[in-house]
Amino acid sequence: MSTLTDKAAQAGFDSFMATFGRVPDQFQLLHAHAPAAFAGYGLIRSALMQDRPAAALDLRTKELVFALLDTLAGNAQGARSHALAAMKQGLTLPELAEGLVQVIMVGGITTWNLVGADVMRACVDAGQTPPDTQGRGAEGSPG
Repeated sequence: MSTLTDKAAQAGFDSFMATFGRVPDQFQLLHAHAPAAFAGYGLIRSALMQDRPAAALDLRTKELVFALLDTLAGNAQGARSHALAAMKQGLTLPELAEGLVQVIMVGGITTWNLVGADVMRACVDAGQTPPDTQGRGAEGSPG
């Protein structure tokens, strides 16, 4: 890769692989049809999606913020993906629930009805532990 655009696009691909394990289809499509736009996005993503100590925020927090913003924006697929990634980084179900309540406060109950409940359900399914002996539901653990 010799051009600036090619190098920036490669930084984006590398960032997705490092944090997500693959490049999502919608970003491959962007690269195929608007390579300079993907390259610009790739530079932003590669700069942002660093973990501590190189970054101010840890990846768990960044993934949670993306999950909450995607919930507010109505992007269910993105919200689920980022919430599950945050769980892999150690996010707990009570932390996710508290963040989603903040989204309800800003965006209204519709954000929960359209996206938030689905995000919570996906993370419960991914991180669920067996119920305890007193019949209470488990709080879940990172997936």
